[in-house]
Amino acid sequence: MAKDHGPSVKNDEQYEALRDEGMSKQKAARIANTPNAGKKGGKAENYEDRTKDELYQQAKKVGIESRSKMNKEELIEALRNN
Repeated sequence: MAKDHGPSVKNDEQYEALRDEGMSKQKAARIANTPNAGKKGGKAENYEDRTKDELYQQAKKVGIESRSKMNKEELIEALRNN
C-alpha cells in the first residue's frame, strides 16, 4: 500500500512509482495531481507532430522559463525533461 503523502498529492501510488523512476518531487507530484492521474492515456499527439505555438503553450502551462527564446527542438527537449 502506498504511503499517504498528504493532501498535496492526489495519487500516492503513482507519485511513488514516478519517484522510484527518478523523477523530481515536483514533477512526480504534478503528474500524480492531474485530473486523470493513474488513468491510461496515449491519446496525446507526439511533440514532433505539434506546432511550435502548441509546444510554447504547453511549456507556458508547465512553467518552463525562457521559452520565448527556444526553437521547436528546444521546446520539445525542455518539455521532455521538465
